Amino acid sequence: MKFATFSKQGRFGIGVVDGGSIHGWLEDHPAYPGPLETLVASGADALRAAGSEMARQGELFALDSVHIEPPLRRAPKIICVGLNYVDHTSETGFVQPEYPTLFARFSSSLTGPYDRLALSPLSAEFDFEGELAVVIGRGGRHIPKADALNHVIGYSVFNDASYRDYQFKSPQWTAGKNFDETGVFGPYLVTADELPAGCKGLVLETWLNGQSVQHALIDDMVFDVATLIHILSEFMTLEANDIIVSGTPSGVGMARSPKLWMKHGDVVEVEISNVGRIRNTVVAV
Repeated sequence: MKFATFSKQGRFGIGVVDGGSIHGWLEDHPAYPGPLETLVASGADALRAAGSEMARQGELFALDSVHIEPPLRRAPKIICVGLNYVDHTSETGFVQPEYPTLFARFSSSLTGPYDRLALSPLSAEFDFEGELAVVIGRGGRHIPKADALNHVIGYSVFNDASYRDYQFKSPQWTAGKNFDETGVFGPYLVTADELPAGCKGLVLETWLNGQSVQHALIDDMVFDVATLIHILSEFMTLEANDIIVSGTPSGVGMARSPKLWMKHGDVVEVEISNVGRIRNTVVAV
């Protein structure tokens, strides 16, 4: 199933996507089950049951009549993975690490799948990073790799848009990764049972102004989804609604000559086959 979080006339809603429509409820409807975070925390069976009920009984909304929001608006943790594709590590001048490069994003940086990407006056070094987002449905600690994918409730698409000069102002990358309205997330939460295990075999592609700038198989990740969950759970308790942003392939703007920074008016799109496509216009703020 494809679940969407949306808003209409100042009210939030959730629903399941069917072609060009959403079947679901706005938050003031008696049948509204709460935000998608509530259903995710209830588990995969409860999520599927709620989706089936929405598909049968939900109000019908045309996709173009509502505003699609990030699927999860307040994730407990957003854990990002750097240098997770060999070609990207090479193009940026790093040595491929033997352990995942981890950093945090915060929910305050998120923006919707079709909203603006905010171009700050503080920097012109604004870069794109198309990535697979992994949503945890069942938390845990010390999760065996063999069981790790059973903790995934679904997948989505992410653009980890980054201000490179701020990213490298310090050894930690937090500043450059957390400007407001730079973490594009969506358009939907696609349940794991709809996709290959760990999204193996799927293609990730990024376009800037219609030109393909990134293209890779999810299989090319150094640390696959199961490995990331296993490693993260060694030192932290993963929780329902945590998001793992699993890394970007080669082709980023800072690795090009000349640099390919996003500028006002640019349109950037990221698609993962069978998961979804996001499209955002860069707007100076």
